[in-house]
Amino acid sequence: MKKFTMFFLLAGSAVFAQQNFTIEETVMGVRKYTPTTQTAQQWRKNAKSVTYLSSDFASLLEKSAATSWKETVLATKADFESALKSKISNDEFSVRIFPFAIDWKTANTFETEVAGKNNNYKVTYDVVSKQITNVVTYSNEGAQAKFAANGNVAWLKDNNIRITSNGNVIEVTNDQNAGIVNGSDYVHRQEFGIDRGMWWNEAGTQLAYYRKDETMVGNYPIINWNEREAANKDVKYPMAGMTSENVTLVVYDVKTGNKVTIQTGEPKEQYLTMVSWEPTGKFIFIGILNREQNHLKFNKYNAATGAFVKTLFEEKAATWVEPQHALTFVPNNPNQFIYQTDFYGFNQMYLYNTDGKLLKNLGFKDVVVKDFLGFDAKGTKINYMGTANNGLDKQLYQVDIKSGKTVQLTSTSGMHTASVSSDGTMVLDQYSNVTTPNEISVIDVKSKKSTSLVKADNPFTGKINMPKMELVTITAADGKTPLNGRIIYPGNFDASKKYPVMLYVYGGSHAQLVNNRWMGGGGYFDYYMAQQGYVVFTLDNRGSDSRGKKFCDVNHRQLGVNEMADQMKGVEFLKSKSFVDADKIGVFGWSFGGFMTTSLMTSHADTFKVGVAGGPVIDWKYYEVMYGERYMDTPQENPEGYAKASLLDKAKDLKGRLLIIHGAQDPVVVQQNSMNFVEACIKAGKQVDYFLYPNHEHNVGGKDRIHMYAKIADYFNVHLK
Repeated sequence: MKKFTMFFLLAGSAVFAQQNFTIEETVMGVRKYTPTTQTAQQWRKNAKSVTYLSSDFASLLEKSAATSWKETVLATKADFESALKSKISNDEFSVRIFPFAIDWKTANTFETEVAGKNNNYKVTYDVVSKQITNVVTYSNEGAQAKFAANGNVAWLKDNNIRITSNGNVIEVTNDQNAGIVNGSDYVHRQEFGIDRGMWWNEAGTQLAYYRKDETMVGNYPIINWNEREAANKDVKYPMAGMTSENVTLVVYDVKTGNKVTIQTGEPKEQYLTMVSWEPTGKFIFIGILNREQNHLKFNKYNAATGAFVKTLFEEKAATWVEPQHALTFVPNNPNQFIYQTDFYGFNQMYLYNTDGKLLKNLGFKDVVVKDFLGFDAKGTKINYMGTANNGLDKQLYQVDIKSGKTVQLTSTSGMHTASVSSDGTMVLDQYSNVTTPNEISVIDVKSKKSTSLVKADNPFTGKINMPKMELVTITAADGKTPLNGRIIYPGNFDASKKYPVMLYVYGGSHAQLVNNRWMGGGGYFDYYMAQQGYVVFTLDNRGSDSRGKKFCDVNHRQLGVNEMADQMKGVEFLKSKSFVDADKIGVFGWSFGGFMTTSLMTSHADTFKVGVAGGPVIDWKYYEVMYGERYMDTPQENPEGYAKASLLDKAKDLKGRLLIIHGAQDPVVVQQNSMNFVEACIKAGKQVDYFLYPNHEHNVGGKDRIHMYAKIADYFNVHLK
């Protein structure tokens, strides 16, 4: 942590010098300089009140309309721990903080999960009586627990499923082969929006679960160097064009113990997505995506027999189809559901019936739905967060299901996180933008009157000498598409001087680096490097997030081509500035950004003098099936595209200084990528620097991240500055 030094006394007052970030603060500063906020805030159900945690996480606080939004204590850690020990006297608890994740069920009760010495629990706590009113128990061996409405809980023990029901533990699966994985959320490598591997029906009587057979996938070695004798841990890593896992969906009946495998058919190498129970429990819906990822069939199956009933609709594309969201059924109407898709250009919502008839398009302009927030109390309107301002902003929207009319409930330009009260009359709105660190308010939906709850001061004032930052718009290489960029000027900027540049890049799908939020979406390391005298520049090229499907489609079968072309437009912009030293441009990126860094260093070797590539994909044939084949198809189908994107034969073109960093146990972008590039550099007679972080996977975290940033900064200072 940085210490501020008093450098003289004047008229009895201490004067402190504004300083730059220390290298430690590139990691720890996020916690130290976080603008004032309300942590874990949410509406209390059926009440005009907002709850959140105290700054020391010891109490649950409340602000309500009834008290003119003054802060009061609703419950304390001691209250909660006492209630636990009273209700569950046969276990031991050590409650360090008030529960962070709570789910209000009534005006007075919330549910949360806690771990005891002997078991895990889901408890219901009453903030008025200070009592635990309900307890669901499962083994402390359990992982990925899924709770049913009737008190049943399904959980995983290694690669098998257990259910705790009425105090009894049911062994649902007992596969001894570790290559058969039941109920895990790590299916299809968590692509296609997959975040779970088990689904209870509404009554809690049947459990649907993934059964993943990866016995046919080759073992990939990941070495642990911490053992006395280095130990190998094999993982299953299906590479593009190679044999992939086979996945089925099974339905287990708790009462009878019967299992039914849903008849999803052939071929076995397909993707089962969007698993959704119909509210009555009679049917189950699955999105069946072919391995080529260009044809989705959304199918309905009989849950009792597993039989195929019908295909509700299909989506086909010349590029790819990417389902991301399970169905959401309309309250009190089991025959209608909301389906999200970007198939028509932007991820938006569509109202269907269970026969597959499209009833209404609920989309609004070019707004990309980012977060589905649920229905109003009557079930007639949907609240959601969506994009605005060319993807720079995020706003709260509400759409009427019957009319399809959409209204925007927040208005200030910026990145909002918002929610609507149970009765639909008030909005809890939190936002920041490039000039606003953090502001939280309650907005009356009808009158539009706003009541401020938090208005944070700039946390850097008088402490940190923050460089100037601005958002810019640059036209893409296609000559028409506007791209969002961010430039951070060097500390103590002097326009008459010339400065070196660090281009920070990602460039891949499902990521956005530039936002109209506090600090412009930039990280502390970006600002640290600016303070060290660099122009720090970032551009979200075509292929990045929040701009719709066509924005990404241009990269199909040719990853790196249009992304680099757009980044070079950013370089043109930089070179047009008199304060930029065109002979001192460097680039840094991680993962897809590592691929982009190495690509730019080899394809535009005369422009980029220094690069740092973290966890880079070097050849897409070494990357996994699900992500790689979506964008590139298989190496067999697209040999030209793979050859063009591969950096192995481009090592000979390297001119500048390149540092490659890799996590030694990386199971995402396997180390084979960077090792083969190093070998290619050796054969080409090119010098390249290489550094491994032992005991780290795809990202370098904790205190070791400070070491990593120090190494990157030093590399730029030595070889570019």
